[in-house]
Amino acid sequence: MTIRLTVAQALVRFLAAQYTERDGERRRLIGATWGIFGHGNVAGLGQALVEYADEMPYHQGRNEQAMVHAAVGYARQSNRLATHAVTTSIGPGATNLVTGAALATINHLPVLLLPGDVFATRPADPVLQQLEVPYAADVSVNDTLRPVSRFFDRITRPEQLIPSALAAMRVLTDPVDTGAVTLALPQDVQAEAYDWPEEFFAERVWTVRRPGADPAELADAVRAIRNARRPLVIAGGGVHHSRAEAVLAEFAEATRIPVASTQAGKGSLRWDHPQDVGGVGHTGTATADELARTADLVIGIGTRYTDFTTASGTLFENPDVRFLNLNIAPYDGHKLSGLPLIADARSGLAELKKALDGHRTADPYVTEYTEDKERWEQRVDACYEAEEPDIRPTQPQVLGALDALVDETDVVINAAGSLPGDLHRMWRTRSRDQYHLEYGYSCMGYEIPAAIGVKLAAPERNVWALVGDGTYLMMPTEIVTAVQEGTAIKVLLVQNHGYASIGGLSESVGGERFGTAYRFPTADGTFSGAPLPVDLAANAASLGMRVLRAKTVRDLRSALAEARAADTPTCVYVETETADTVSGPPPAQAWWDVPVAETATRSSAVKARELYERHVSTRRRHLRRSNRS
Repeated sequence: MTIRLTVAQALVRFLAAQYTERDGERRRLIGATWGIFGHGNVAGLGQALVEYADEMPYHQGRNEQAMVHAAVGYARQSNRLATHAVTTSIGPGATNLVTGAALATINHLPVLLLPGDVFATRPADPVLQQLEVPYAADVSVNDTLRPVSRFFDRITRPEQLIPSALAAMRVLTDPVDTGAVTLALPQDVQAEAYDWPEEFFAERVWTVRRPGADPAELADAVRAIRNARRPLVIAGGGVHHSRAEAVLAEFAEATRIPVASTQAGKGSLRWDHPQDVGGVGHTGTATADELARTADLVIGIGTRYTDFTTASGTLFENPDVRFLNLNIAPYDGHKLSGLPLIADARSGLAELKKALDGHRTADPYVTEYTEDKERWEQRVDACYEAEEPDIRPTQPQVLGALDALVDETDVVINAAGSLPGDLHRMWRTRSRDQYHLEYGYSCMGYEIPAAIGVKLAAPERNVWALVGDGTYLMMPTEIVTAVQEGTAIKVLLVQNHGYASIGGLSESVGGERFGTAYRFPTADGTFSGAPLPVDLAANAASLGMRVLRAKTVRDLRSALAEARAADTPTCVYVETETADTVSGPPPAQAWWDVPVAETATRSSAVKARELYERHVSTRRRHLRRSNRS
């Protein structure tokens, strides 16, 4: 039996019948399709989405990159068991997908991209928005998506869709290979009819695997842990992707090994769990970073060991340090010359706990990190505290006001600027999915569209997008989408009049904050002290969002409470105390490598280079393979 449909109609029907299953939980894989229509998809996928509106929900976006961010937010909140598709026109609509695709792939989060493409039959050549490549007639702008996609295909014949669509679903549901998947769709092929096998549209369930550990690797891992005197767990995003938080807590309680976390892994343990020591690396806590410096065994669980985590190779100072890497991806499992334990995080942790059979770290080590953590929390309290509630708040006090209000059901989203450092060091995470930091790509503009995606995946949750003024100006347009769809996200807009984070970095590397502030330029190339007359609160209101302005700490507390209770999209706008202050204490506890000019005439750059060379001299290449005995 066959069914005659266009390629676009067939694809929509196929996507509506795909499901995932893990641990008995079954989810629809493609929950909805985002789209901005133009030539290249309006008569193909646009018509198909109208034809099958009952089977495939549709969301209208305002920016193609933002639509991908929304889909990624939905996928992360759905534990990678569900995602959204995104369709665009050819030309700029398609190339606008590249940033979002890179973000999805770097963070190992599934999203399906369906950009329109130029005519496969080439009745007119070139068509509007077509890139002409003299040496390769089969290249289009969609080829820019190849390096940022985990799977890419261009559907030039209807029958090609069958194997390609199945391959796309395989990659989207593979916990090792998942990321952005691109099916480029020539506009004429989208509208072409074909007789499809009826089986193509049958419901199909994709099982998300939980592979266990190899027995030899498990035995090596157990020996390494038993022989360690100062072990430290670094929990990465793989803990969350695997839903391994409860097993990690049991493992930590049984062994009393402290657990630090990357940006993606924060929340793997609640902040008040006895073994949680907070964020690690450049934006980490003093407690976690000191443990990392003295650790003789680092147990990485689901982490990629980025430069922020390793302090650009300077953090792990113990000459005898070794690494044990529990990771579902062999690529990450072998990093830092570590012992690989290739397995799903939850399965591997359960096997480790059982095999260790009651092994526990020594009492003095537990006492050490417990007391250090208490001292760190006192520092956080001091940063959060506002003794005078009728003054303008600092950025840490803004976070403190939010911290005092939320509970375990709230979700906090951030991606770039000075906020990630403050959040990683200070935020007190109360649930496994409260802390939503996109720091693999650290993409400005991610927060607001991602908040929409998270809210669509968890409509019962309070979802907060924390944005600075620089990030807000990158992508405020999806406020209109939230208003149109009645998606009651909360936006906490922090105004510090410029790129505060990169401004501080510029100053530290001899750049003298050049080009990093929203100020009036002067004749000598510097900037005046007066901020630009820009009213971002009015901008948000003009896009349809309810805006609450807060001038003092007291105002802020009241506005946040009002926003949290609101059932419409609501923004809290607050200007922080000092425009030139990045975030206030506590400062970074570890280094991050940003190369400084090797030769310069300005004294600021010369001094910065001297400091840079001192840090670089402490960098290590961890090449000594951990023993398998």
